[in-house]
Formats: sequence, structure tokens, C-alpha cells
Amino acid sequence: MLSAGIHHITAIAGDPQQNLSFYSEVLGLRLVKRTVNFDDPGSYHFYFGDGIGSPGTIMTFFPWPGARRGVRGSGQVTAVAFAVPRDSIPFWKHRLWENQVNAEEIAGRFGGNALRFIDPDGLLLELIESSVIPSEAEGSHSQPFRATSSGSLDDARDHGVMGDGIRGFAAPTLAIGRPERTENLLTEILGFEFVVEEQNRRRFRGSAGNVVSDIDVVSSRGDFGKVAVGTVHHIAFRAADDDEQLRLREQLVTRGLNVTPVIDRQYFHSIYFREPNGILFEIATDGPGFLIDESADQLGEALKLPPIYESNRAEIERTLPVIHLHHSTA
Repeated sequence: MLSAGIHHITAIAGDPQQNLSFYSEVLGLRLVKRTVNFDDPGSYHFYFGDGIGSPGTIMTFFPWPGARRGVRGSGQVTAVAFAVPRDSIPFWKHRLWENQVNAEEIAGRFGGNALRFIDPDGLLLELIESSVIPSEAEGSHSQPFRATSSGSLDDARDHGVMGDGIRGFAAPTLAIGRPERTENLLTEILGFEFVVEEQNRRRFRGSAGNVVSDIDVVSSRGDFGKVAVGTVHHIAFRAADDDEQLRLREQLVTRGLNVTPVIDRQYFHSIYFREPNGILFEIATDGPGFLIDESADQLGEALKLPPIYESNRAEIERTLPVIHLHHSTA
């Protein structure tokens, strides 16, 4: 494996403006691409991340106004965790409080402190202090705002999170009823390694270049979750390129999993399958990336459409809810 790690996580939101404002203005992520759901062009697809949307930093949303709320449970990614610098929890506690977000402090999980809270749609989020981020140690999460493009630097300064900002994913939680088969998939095909265990939580670690990705697997015998607003739709893992993706697809098919053909998502190529406990997994290529149709300082500013929908741009723009990209912050 050349690129064991998380590529992105995709969740379902409700109101698009509320989603955009929370992730860009409260959490300080950069909107790196504003496009549509390629399978449903009447709805948005927002991509948030570091300055250029590096793999391992990308949180994406399908905003579906008026859709029902989902239910967290077994067979889901139940918590999305982001890495923040050591000693930044006091900053984040105050920042969330001043934005009327109730946060619960979690002390001592695998020796690290964290905050747990929900976003406006009920998605469970965690901010985990990490000692393995580029500003503090060699090899791990993607570069923060200050180390990427000027556009993201401005965003971080405007939103007040520059030094303490989110650096990528930490250890999202997979809640599953029968962990063994999923864990085997993570280690035998996706390139992760088991590193530590605490009660019913087991941590697996992958690395791609200088980016470290952790996954927490939690044994959950409860009811199955229902995917809708406020829940994770899928989690995507990295493939360095098309060749590596095809090798992985062959291994998955040989294992008896039902894998889609390669699908062109404009900014990466994807394959999808249900892992043995029912979570939708994706494998996405690192390239071509988000700079193929916008410059670094203009990422997220314009609505970008795949070529198949460009002739319908006027109709699509009339259908999509009106949003405002820049609001004042608390």
C-alpha cells in the first residue's frame, strides 16, 4: 500500500446556508469546492478542507433542505473526528461557547483530550488534540491553513482559528456489530495497522506520505442507524492513483464484495462498496484535485459543474437554494 489513509468523509446536511456558515465560520474550514451532487444536480455538494482540499482534510456535505433527520447507530460512521494542535482545547471550548455550541470535554481517550459536540443538523463531531501534526512532529495530518494557499490564510485569520485550526481528520468512529471482518478489511486490503485498544474501542492507523490517518472501530450491538440528515453518508479511503485503485478493486472483488465500476467525480476517481457491517466505503484517487478548474485563491467562489450538466447551468442555478459565501463571525 502506498497511500493507506482517509481521503474524505461525506455527510448529509439540511439547510445549505446553515451548513456553510458553521463549517467555514465557526470551525474555520475552507470551502474548497461548490458544486452539485453528480447523481442529483438539483442539490449542492460542498467540499471543505485545508487551503487546497488536500486528501485527509476533506469534509463534504449533501445539503437536503427539508429532509428528515437520521439516527446514529450500528453500521455507521457515528462520529467525525478532527485533529487540532496540542493545548488548543481551551481555545475551542471558548470558541464553541461564544457561537452557542454546547461541547462536552472528553479526557484521556488513548491519552488525548477532546471535545464532543453536534453540528446544527445533529452530526456528532469531535476535536481531538494530536501531537502528530506537521507543525509539531514529522509525519501526520495535512498542513494547516498557514502552510497552504493565501486564500486559506485569509480565511483562517478572518475566522480567528489560524494557530489552533483543524489540521485534518483525527480518528472517526466506526460503530459495527461484528468488528473482525471490517478490521480484516482495514488491515489486509486498505493498509491500516492495529495500534491500541481501550475497552471496546480499537484504533487502526494508516499513513500516506507525511499524513497519518487513524480509524477507531467500536463494537456496537445496538440498533442499526438510519442514514439521513445529521449522519455520515460514506467514508472514503485514499488511492495514490488509478493503478492503485484498480489493484484495490481487484482485491475487493476477489474477496466477494460488490464493488462499483470506477466513477469519474471530476476531482478524483471513485469506487464504492458496502463493507461487511454495512458502512458505505469509497476508495478515491488523490488526483486530479480541486485546482483543475479554479485557482488556489478562488477555490469555492463559483458554482462548478461537471461537463455533462454545463448545458443545463441556468436551470440548475434557478433550482439551487440561494446561499451567501461570506458572513461575519462571532
